[in-house]
Amino acid sequence: MFNNPFSFDGRIRRSEYGLSFIIYCFAAVVIRLMVASNRDLAIFFIGYIPLLWFLWAQGAKRCHDVGNSGWWQLIPFYPLWLIFQDGQAGVNQYGENPKGIQNSNSTTNSSGGYSGGYSGGHNNPNSNYGSSAPPQNKDGYNNGDLYK
Repeated sequence: MFNNPFSFDGRIRRSEYGLSFIIYCFAAVVIRLMVASNRDLAIFFIGYIPLLWFLWAQGAKRCHDVGNSGWWQLIPFYPLWLIFQDGQAGVNQYGENPKGIQNSNSTTNSSGGYSGGYSGGHNNPNSNYGSSAPPQNKDGYNNGDLYK
């Protein structure tokens, strides 16, 4: 837990993200109390900028765990949703699953593409629409023969 907390690379679990948010809130209150008592804005910038960096880095890694870019954390209420959303099982484009759970239902294949139950219809690159012999329909016509 908390390996490279200021890095934007990798994935983290919900528990680490939630704990990061609690640490951020506590530290932000302490910094604001220090600024209020001293009326020195230098304390604010010296303390608050690294704290924001920490929160954004942890948020980006949590976004990576659910399979999204780190920029998604800028959407209002999205960080709240990140606390409750379970991460993607197995490996995604951002790295290994931090829980160590592998993909058992095979919704993604090793090349990162979808290999679930839906074939993709006419947009499926694995279909034989580009083959030389068009597939036959139930009524005996080749696809497209009625419109020639």
